[in-house]
Formats: sequence, structure tokens, C-alpha cells
Amino acid sequence: MDALLATIPSPDQGVWHLGPLPIRAYALCIIAGIIVAIWWGERRWVERGGIKGEVTDIAVWAVPFGLVGGRLYHVITDNQKYFGPGKDPLAALEIWNGGLGIWGAIALGAVGAWIGCRRKGIPLPAMADALAPGIVAAQAIGRLGNYFNQELYGGDTTLPWGLEIYRRVTQDGREDALAGVAVDHTPIQVVHPTFLYELLWNLGVAFLIVWADRKFRLGHGRVFALYVAGYTAGRFWIELMRTDEATLIFGTRVNVFVSAIVFFGAVAYFIIAKSRGEREDVAAVRSSGVTPSSTPSSTSPLRPLNDDTSTDGTTEAAEEAPAGDVAEKDKKDSPESVKPE
Repeated sequence: MDALLATIPSPDQGVWHLGPLPIRAYALCIIAGIIVAIWWGERRWVERGGIKGEVTDIAVWAVPFGLVGGRLYHVITDNQKYFGPGKDPLAALEIWNGGLGIWGAIALGAVGAWIGCRRKGIPLPAMADALAPGIVAAQAIGRLGNYFNQELYGGDTTLPWGLEIYRRVTQDGREDALAGVAVDHTPIQVVHPTFLYELLWNLGVAFLIVWADRKFRLGHGRVFALYVAGYTAGRFWIELMRTDEATLIFGTRVNVFVSAIVFFGAVAYFIIAKSRGEREDVAAVRSSGVTPSSTPSSTSPLRPLNDDTSTDGTTEAAEEAPAGDVAEKDKKDSPESVKPE
């Protein structure tokens, strides 16, 4: 009895209805995470020499790409949930029911950010460094959505912070852990809250990379690489604890392999990018495309002096005078032509 009192209760439900409109906790957590990432990224970008509002401009590209990429990765790696006998392929589009793979979200989100940066003339590595803490903080907030959905937990445990799992039932009597409501508060299982482990780990990574960035003035994408390495190090051991259905390779969850591969890739980039020197000056490295309006014209008052313009106001028109006139002028100005007074 004491152990049950010490455990963590699950929410009774993860979906509320405002008339015909479902309000999903998972979606609200994702939105809240995006807002935090943009807000924090904007502050860091301005501190590094960027212009206010540019992070929002980049997010317009990165967020939709990231959501699509996250869903694609989930559907590909957990295809057995949507394709095959008795499955509904259209359910692959129901992103509101959960299922976003961070690897796909980061990969396609980076493509969207690259497009936005190219359009704004912003170096992508510098932008990635500014966004990194906000991204991992957003991931932590997103994990709260898994808590409301009663998903992504580990095996049974007797630890005092074990998570209670309730039986949820819809109005028509169908069991549904996502859309149902808890019948009562009698747990059918007490499990490792792996979503909570990852949430706390992500917050730790956020503090780590902010500290390292201030201490060592990291640049050229090294803050982002440190975030990726820190996140994947935690995801590796947390993934081994999870018991939800997943695609297996040699009996091991696919995300365990992905975490290891991405970790080593991030560490390699972090080491190699050190040779690029100190943190870049965002204002200095911003690309400056030359436009027709910025090209000096022959009538521009800023046109530099050259061989065609003399310092005493003589212009090309004077030099284009007939040779005879020039010779006559020279003759009149010569010493011989000047009579003494």
C-alpha cells in the first residue's frame, strides 16, 4: 500500500472535447515546445549578433518540415502499426494520436532551416547553435504529451517513482489508452516512467550546452553537435528500457542503433569543427548578395574617382574635346604666349 502511495499517477485522460472539437494534450505539448524553442532561439540569436525576427522566419520553414519528417520516420520504422492485414493505412496521417520520430524531425527540420537560411543569407551552423538549447527543451516539453497518452514507458518496477497505468475506456465501451478515460485509479501496471527520464535528461542537456557555449564560446555548429551527442547518449540507455512495440534489428530496438550512429557522428563533427576557430561573427559571415540596386552606376554620386574624373572638376566631356581645341588651349596657356606686364 505504501508503494502505491509513492508512485506517480497517470492523468485520467489525454483528450478533452470542446463540443465537437477534440483538445489533445499531446498536440498542446508539441505547440508549447515549439513556442519555447522559437522564443529561446530568438533571444540567443540576437545575443550572437543576429536580427530580431529572423528565428521566426526560419521556423516558418523548419517547423512544417520537421513535423513531416518526424511523422515519416515514425511511420517507416513502425510501419507494422499501419500496414498489413487488418491495419488502416490512413491512420498513418493521424499525427494527433502521437508518433513523431525525433530523428526524422531533426533531419527534415534541418532541410527546412537550410532553405530559410539561404533565403535570408544566414549561415546555417550559426543559426543551429542559437536554436540548440531551445530544441532540446522543446523535446522535454513534448515528452509530457507521452505522459498524457500513457505511452512510451518501460517495464514493471517497484521503485517509488513508478508510473501507474490505468485502464481507459471510450464512451462506447472500447478500450483506448489514447482517447479513453480512466475507469478508476486502480493501476493495471506500475512501470518505469521512461518519458520522465528522457524529459529530465533533455533539460540537463539544455543546461550543459548553454554552460559550455558560454564557457568556451562555441561556434560553427559545435553547440548543435554537443546537443545531438548529449541527447543521443541519453536516448541510447532510455531506449533499452522501453517496452512499447518497436521495429527490432537483431532483437534490439532500431532507435538504439540510430542513437549510437548519430552520437559518433556528432562527436566527430564537434572535434573537426574546432579547427574552424573561434565563434563566428554572425554579422560578418552573413552572406551579402549584390543586387542591381546596390551596384554603383555611372551617375551615382558615390562613384569613385578614376582616370576619367579629375580632382578639379574636369569630366570626361572635357577630355573628349577636339584635338585642335586642346592644342590651341595648350598654346595659349604656354609661357611663350603670356606677355609680361
